[in-house]
Formats: sequence, C-alpha cells, structure tokens
Amino acid sequence: MKAAPITQFDASDARIYVDDVWHEPFRQQRQAAPVSYLPDSPYGPYWSIVSHDLIQQVEANPAVFSSSYKLGGITIGNNIESSEREFPNFIAMDGEQHAAQRKVVQPSFNPSEMTRRDVEIRERTKALFDSLPVGKTFDWVEQVSIPLTIGMLCILFDFPWDERHDLKRWSDWASEVTPDNSEERYNRFLEQMMQMLTRFDQLLEEKRQLPPADDLLSRVIHSQAMGHMEPMERIANIALLIVGGNDTTRNSMSGFIEACHKFPDQLERLRADRSLIPNAAQEIVRWQSPVTHMRRTCTEDTVLGGQQMKKGDVVVMWYISGNRDESVFANPDQFDIMRENSRRHVAFGHGVHRCVGARLAELQLGALINEIIDRDIDIKMDGAPTRLSSCFLHGFTQMPVVMHSR
Repeated sequence: MKAAPITQFDASDARIYVDDVWHEPFRQQRQAAPVSYLPDSPYGPYWSIVSHDLIQQVEANPAVFSSSYKLGGITIGNNIESSEREFPNFIAMDGEQHAAQRKVVQPSFNPSEMTRRDVEIRERTKALFDSLPVGKTFDWVEQVSIPLTIGMLCILFDFPWDERHDLKRWSDWASEVTPDNSEERYNRFLEQMMQMLTRFDQLLEEKRQLPPADDLLSRVIHSQAMGHMEPMERIANIALLIVGGNDTTRNSMSGFIEACHKFPDQLERLRADRSLIPNAAQEIVRWQSPVTHMRRTCTEDTVLGGQQMKKGDVVVMWYISGNRDESVFANPDQFDIMRENSRRHVAFGHGVHRCVGARLAELQLGALINEIIDRDIDIKMDGAPTRLSSCFLHGFTQMPVVMHSR
C-alpha cells in the first residue's frame, strides 16, 4: 500500500472561507489526493476526504467511522480533553441510541407536518418582504436571512418572538468551531449554554404538564428516549436543533442572492418557469454548501481510498469540496437551476445522519424564491459581503443589497 499523501493544505483554516479562496486548493486535492493526511494543525492531525464518492463511503459506514461524542463528535473542533466536555446530542451518537432519539424528532418534519408548515412559511415570508425598504441599501443577512430562519425556530419551539435574539446568540455560540480549548473560552461557552438550558427547561416543563401533543418540545419531553436526559444532553440536543434549523438555511438564503448576482440569467429562468424553483432550492444548497465539514473517528484500523487509517484517527469530510466534485457535477462552480442531479449534493449529509430537517430548509428556500418572483423585484448586491470566519459553517455575516421593483 502506498504511503499516505501528506498535504500542506489545512482546510480547517477559517481564513480561506473569509477570503473566499477555497475553490482552487480543494480542486487540486480532489485531483491529486482525495484522501490526504495533515499531521499538524491547530486542531491536531486529521485526514481530509474531499471527493463526493468517498464522503458517501464514510457516511455509509458508521460502524467504522463513528460520530460518537465520546470519541470527539462531529466537528473538527470537538477534540475532547475530558469527559466533562462531551456534547451528547443525537447527531453525535451511533447505533440504537442515535436511532431512538432521531425517531422522537423525525415526526415534526414528516410530509403532513411540512404541508402544514408550508402555509406558515409563505405567510411569514410575505409579511417580512412587506417590511423591507425599496431603493435603499439594507443588510440582507440581518433583515431577511436571520429573521426568516429564527422565526421558523420560534414556531417549532413555541418560543416567544420577543426573545428571538437569544436564539440567535445561542446558535452562534453552539455552532462556533475554534482551536481555542482554553478553560476561559469553555466557561464562556458553558455560560451561554446554561442560559439556553434554563429557558428551554421552562418551556419543556410547561409541555410536561400538558397532555402529549404533536409539537416538537412535547414530543421530546413525553418520550422515553429523550424525556429524562441529563442537563448536558439536553443542552447538546437543544443546541443541535437550533443550529440545524437556523444557520444552514440562513446561509443558503444569503447564498442565493450572491448566486443571482454572479449568474443573473438563472433568476430570469425562474421568473419564466416557476416549476424550476424546487430544483433551484436544491442547487443553492449544493452551490453554497452551508455546512463546510463533518468529522468522524475511526473505531478500528481501516482502508479508505487506498489509504491505511488507524483506530482513533480523525477523518474530516469536506462537504464544500464534495459538492464541487467535477466527476459528479459538470461545471460545478456554475449555479445552474437546470442541473439534473442537484439533489445528489452532500450538504445535508448522507445515510443515517442525513439532516432530519432537510425538507423544511427546502420549503423555506422555495418560499423565498417564490416571493421574489411574485413581487417582480430585483435584489442587487451593493458592495462585497462579509463572510463568516468558520471552518464549520459556510456563510455570511453581512450582505448589503438594494431592492427595486422591475
């Protein structure tokens, strides 16, 4: 067996995403070494998996490539130093424990529930657009992407709208991936998570006093699998639901504006044929890749892509690269709403850990695109966006735009 290709490219360096210079190094990795090893990084040594097929191979074999929080979890930054820092949510679990907890949450995202939510999503999107300024520069992230996705969380959790800024703050803390493992930083993180837990425990206790119902928190508190979780497990699962229901869709909504800025003909195609909107929602998730990576840990010695890996090795799947894999997606850097295989993207994961709320994200993106077409408006970027400093979430912190009627 060949010696493992050692790379100098550290895909965990958040600067490449802030500066938007990640395309070429990943392309070179896909061609030269789809499986490579970086012996030293701020997060420690790790394997990079950058091709579409190998990412799916890893996802399809959870027995060998574990998500378990006990081994470090699902982000490159969760290199646990002690059991006190474990973050036990169901995405960071394997086997029956993962399946049992996922089964509790899944009904909140089933087809009938999504049909009902679709009406709410469209109404909320319409109301938000009514409030946007015409002919004046505003921040698309702050005034559209964040309120639409945070508002959806408020509905899912029966969370008070006037407390929505707390959800945003907790989501930002929960999704931050940093090499800073200091006690000071961890204590600040824990302080925010305890604030979140205190508020959600109030909501959960209110649900406990009521008969079981169809809403998400009621399902959680009345279930055997999740109704009696320890405090850190409650924190971890609440954080997962907040981040999963917020950050990824938020960044795809902003990504759609950037995509239309770079490829204006695509929006014109959508205006001409609304039947393309569902595929456009899939394509923007592929093109934007709002989750940059997921991590696994080898439970045994194994071989992947011809490379020998050892038990305990950290394996990082770079979704952002897999979604630009030329062997799967022709002209992958093109935002193409006619792309026939947009749904093959790995942005929602693959296999048993595929995002439980994927359909909800699609509906929210579809409602956004529909509203733009309904109003016959143009939304033009009015300056360069500011990009998120993260190797875990691929997104924006600011995006100045101007909206005009056509």
